[in-house]
Amino acid sequence: MNNTLFALLYTLAVGGAWLLSLPFLLLFSFKEKYRRSIPARFFLWRNPPLPEGRVWFHACSFGETRALKPLLEAFEKDAALTVTTQTGCDEGKKLLETVRYLPFEPLLWFWVRPQKALVVMEAELWFLLFYLAKRKGAKTLLVNARISDRSYPRYQKFAWLYRRIFAHIDEVFAQSEADKKRLEALGARRVTVTGNVKLANLPEASRRYEKPGGLVVTAASTHEGEEEGVVAAFVAFRRRHPDAKLLVVPRHPERFGKVAALVARQAREAGLSFSRWSEGRSLAADIVVVDAMGELVNLYAVSDIVVLGGAFAPVGGHNPAEVIPFGCRLVSGTKIFNQRAMFDAVEGPLFCELSELEAALERALEAPPLRLKTPVSLAPILEGVRDVV
Repeated sequence: MNNTLFALLYTLAVGGAWLLSLPFLLLFSFKEKYRRSIPARFFLWRNPPLPEGRVWFHACSFGETRALKPLLEAFEKDAALTVTTQTGCDEGKKLLETVRYLPFEPLLWFWVRPQKALVVMEAELWFLLFYLAKRKGAKTLLVNARISDRSYPRYQKFAWLYRRIFAHIDEVFAQSEADKKRLEALGARRVTVTGNVKLANLPEASRRYEKPGGLVVTAASTHEGEEEGVVAAFVAFRRRHPDAKLLVVPRHPERFGKVAALVARQAREAGLSFSRWSEGRSLAADIVVVDAMGELVNLYAVSDIVVLGGAFAPVGGHNPAEVIPFGCRLVSGTKIFNQRAMFDAVEGPLFCELSELEAALERALEAPPLRLKTPVSLAPILEGVRDVV
């Protein structure tokens, strides 16, 4: 089947799914989390096409958008950015003037304009995105490409589709040799291992807070099912370290209220003081729930131990590298299947189950700070884009 016919049949299939999902999309568009993204992505509301002749970058969410910062800065005058989520959009607007939401695939036929290059972060492998960008003359690159242990079997089931997608990608920059082999097995060409782009631009604190007295433990990016066990472990740990404080930073804003109520109850039962960050921006209480976005790195700067969430529950883990500039010890759960490459790139993390966290906190007191094994160079990616700029 030739590319044009496949693209038309593919459009009919995903377009049908779009039509069937319209009632649900309208319903979800009233939720705060999707109030801007759904109208923009699925109905093109206040979402005009990018100006022509740009270096078009695309990232999904907050972390991927932030990781693009050095690349966006390198092509600032020519760069434009699309994102998928509201958090990604908010972060993108801090870095660049021209930011849009990426429309759902069938709408790309009416939206994509000729660009110099399309640079896509990680696993945003949308067929029509690459097909239409390439058709309109863009050089296409996939950067920071990864396929996790857990997701690879799912990719293999749809290998026929990924071969079609990779046929329209000129260059691929993979996180690791294992990723390179998996990508090539799915049809990727010209694959170069450059390491993880997220490690090329380690963060700095945007605000400086006074460090509380005593040991500061930050439970970062926690998910459903993690907070209760983390607080219980900390309460037991604090019996031997009475000056210790705990900062709990939930991953998703919509859970702030629920987490605050849960942690407040546990603190009360343990005879510890509790506060919410939003009520006074204070770190004075024994346990603080930080119910705000964009503060995590600032809190790392006043932390001694970081307990990184998303790996005690079966979420797949989060990026450990943001801890590195601040000399913290890191404790993680074992379910890091989405971040294995990131953890492979750092030295010093401690791993445990949630039931073992109290003992892991004790071990962390004697552990070395987290550190990077090897630096990452963006030079091959920059060279690949500069070919057409």
